[in-house]
Amino acid sequence: MENKNKILAGEIVAAQGLRGEVRVQTFTQSPNDFTELKIDSEKFHQDEFKFVRALPNSSIIIAKIKGIDDRNAAESLRGAQLFINRDTLPALPDGEFYHADLIGMMVEQNKVVAVHNFGAGDILELDNGEMVSFSGAQVDIENKNILLKK
Repeated sequence: MENKNKILAGEIVAAQGLRGEVRVQTFTQSPNDFTELKIDSEKFHQDEFKFVRALPNSSIIIAKIKGIDDRNAAESLRGAQLFINRDTLPALPDGEFYHADLIGMMVEQNKVVAVHNFGAGDILELDNGEMVSFSGAQVDIENKNILLKK
């Protein structure tokens, strides 16, 4: 989805069990955020998505999608991206940013193409292939520029 009003919140990564449930890798602050989010996907409508449970100590949740009633149907959804409408997100305190706000910003002469977190903090992936730490960076939203801590 290219729509700037849509924020990637998760991705279906696998089937769960035999009754059509799916495992969802969440990109939200807490997996339990999915209990209140209105999920949108190119594969199904938001009213068909139901949070079932979060896996302990993980960013994975189990969800049920209306009309998906067996493992094969659930497997067919692997890779489906789950979005939320940006207008439903709360305002952030100063110094905090949504990953989507950072993508497309400039770091020196390079553009941010992705934001990753492998457990030790946010990493910015640049269009030249470099991966740099976001820790301590200064963000200028107006000028779409990130100054890295040296």
